Formats: sequence, structure tokens, C-alpha cells
Amino acid sequence: MTDTTIPTPELRPDCPNFSSGPTAKFPGWSLDKINTIAMGRSHRSATGKGRLKYAIDLSRELLGIPDDYLIGIVPASDTGAVELAMWNMLGARPVTVAAWESFGNVWIQDAVKQLKPANLTTLEADYGEIPDLTQIDKGDDIVFTWNGTTSGAKIPDTDWIADDRDGVTINDATSAVFAQPMDWPKLDATTYSWQKVMGSEAGHGMLILSPRAVERIESHNPDWPLPKIFRVKKGDKLNRAIFEGATINTPSLLATEDYIASLEWAKSIGGLPELHARADRNAQIVHDWIEATPWLRNMVSDPAKWTNTGICMVFQGDWYDGLDADSQAAVPKKIAGMLDEMGIGYDFNGYRDAPPSLRIWCGSTVEEEDVRRLLPWIEWAYAQVKAELS
Repeated sequence: MTDTTIPTPELRPDCPNFSSGPTAKFPGWSLDKINTIAMGRSHRSATGKGRLKYAIDLSRELLGIPDDYLIGIVPASDTGAVELAMWNMLGARPVTVAAWESFGNVWIQDAVKQLKPANLTTLEADYGEIPDLTQIDKGDDIVFTWNGTTSGAKIPDTDWIADDRDGVTINDATSAVFAQPMDWPKLDATTYSWQKVMGSEAGHGMLILSPRAVERIESHNPDWPLPKIFRVKKGDKLNRAIFEGATINTPSLLATEDYIASLEWAKSIGGLPELHARADRNAQIVHDWIEATPWLRNMVSDPAKWTNTGICMVFQGDWYDGLDADSQAAVPKKIAGMLDEMGIGYDFNGYRDAPPSLRIWCGSTVEEEDVRRLLPWIEWAYAQVKAELS
């Protein structure tokens, strides 16, 4: 059955990429934007190391990272960066790992099943919620995710992190950095991947270390073995060459140049304030639409915790609630699949481990008009799916 009461929208997004990672390329991106000076060169050559260092320096400039913080390019995207920090820094003090979605739960599993530090506390919450972070002792090392990539719940502030804390903080910021302000004095190890807010090619992670983090790494020798790609010390000192353009393993200079192109684009449009504003404007469009759409609700109940990047929404209403579990799960899959096949919107079904949902990426590389054009198509597709399943 087809619902003909909803007219087919006339306008299509110019860019149909709404994936939450890898995300859309910046407006105007093309292959000829990629600098090829380092192609075919060793990453250890002066040219190769120079381009890697340039990526680090541009990241510092755009994000306003303090001068005494170190920035390194490490293997295995954000996951590698988080785990490198955990493997090197944990074990010296009690640890609390807080999670409220899929990736945060990976860090819990790392701690519980792999590292097994003494005095481990885990704080968990369902999708769309955040645990009570104020109960964390200031003496604990803390591992947390700033923005829940698969739930759309972000921390509303950092008031729960003590200024005079004794522990260190490990912050997975991959779907927040460049779109949300980072409170650098509260952050000791911050990580992200190039593929999220900047829409760059994946494969490498960024590790940002405060002086407190450096002191921890240099003073602490973990009880567990460290794989080669996690080894950041020479003797008892941090290998600072890693934070000056050298890398632990061979990086992709092509991916590096793609990241540099996105950073240069960001700088050209006004830097971090404009990146934040673009994500905020996109997110406001989607949040307003959800509030005005009776058969949808934000997965996150508290507006103070609404993300401005990967917004997650679930279905509601008598018709949807009356479906069996398999049919409920089919609704977002069918909507996303239908619009994917039509070339309207790609990859905006909810994350596989999340409740049945849609997830629209609203980060800084997405154009506001494309977001506006996608939403009527979702309404149209919902009507078709509802007619089919009724």
C-alpha cells in the first residue's frame, strides 16, 4: 500500500551524506583540494614530517589548545587514541569509567575485562540518559565520552570534574570536538578521529595530553603489557617526537592531507566559532522539527544534554507502539533504506546497538539547506512505511 496523502517533496539535498562517521566532506571539497607534495614520500622525510606537524599545529590553532599541551597523531583512529591513553595512564589510582552508549561501553569492557585495575568503578546509563557524574571521587582517574555518538547525549558541563582533582581525566571527544567547546583545564587526555566533525578520511587518531597527563605517563609503569602501537615512552620519558610529527607507525599522508584540507577550510570560514555555529544551526533545525513531529521524540529527554552533532530520534504514538518488536525495528530501517535507494539521504539509520531510531549528523561540514531538505523526505517516507505496515 502507498500513502498518496503526503505529496512527494520537490527539493532534494545537494549532498545526501548524513552519516555520523565518516561524515560529509566540507562544502566545496574535491580531490584537487588535496596537496600532493608528500605523496610517494616517506613519512620520516622532512616533507612528510613537516606535513604531519602542520596538521598538529593547525589543530592546536583551531581548537585553542593550550601551548603546554602536547598533540600527537596515533594509530587506529579514536579507538586507538583512547586505548593508548587508558593502557598508559590507568592503574596508578582508583578508576571510574562512565558510559551511556555503545562506545563508552567499549571503554568499560576494556577496563573490566582487559586491564582490570584495582578499585574500578563503572557508571552506566541507558541510551539517552547520563549517569550521575557528581558521585565520582576527585581522587579517581576518570574515563568518559564527552558526546554519545550513538545516543545523542552530551555532558551539559564539566562542573563535576574537580579543579583540584588528584586523578587524571581521559576524554573521548571524537563526536564533540570542533562542534562543542572543550574545557581544556579539566581535560588531561583528549582524543578524537579525523572522520567525525571535520569529515576527513579515517585511520588516525589525535591524542592531546596536558602536563598532568605527561607527568602520569612518565611516573607510572603499568602492570599490563603494552602493544607496540601504544608505546609512547623512551626509557622513563615521553617520546616527544610523536608530538612533533613523528608517528608510532606508518601514517597515510593522503589521509593527512585530507585532514589538512578540512582544517584550512575551517580556518577560511572563521575558525572554531563558525564551526560551532554551523553545527548549532543545523541541530536547531532538527530539534525544532522533532518537537513539532508527533510521531518522533528525541532519544535524549533533557534538552541540556542534546547534542549538536549526531541527533538521535525514536518513534512514538499509538500506531508505532502497537507494532511488534520486529516491525518497530523495521520502521527506521525502511525509511533510511528507501531514501538511500532514492539518493535522498545516506546512512542515517540509528546505530546497530541502539534502540530502533534515526540518527542525523548535523556537524559543521553539513549544509543547513541540506538538513532542511532532508526532513520532509523523512515525513514522506514515514507515511509510506506506515501505509505498508498497517
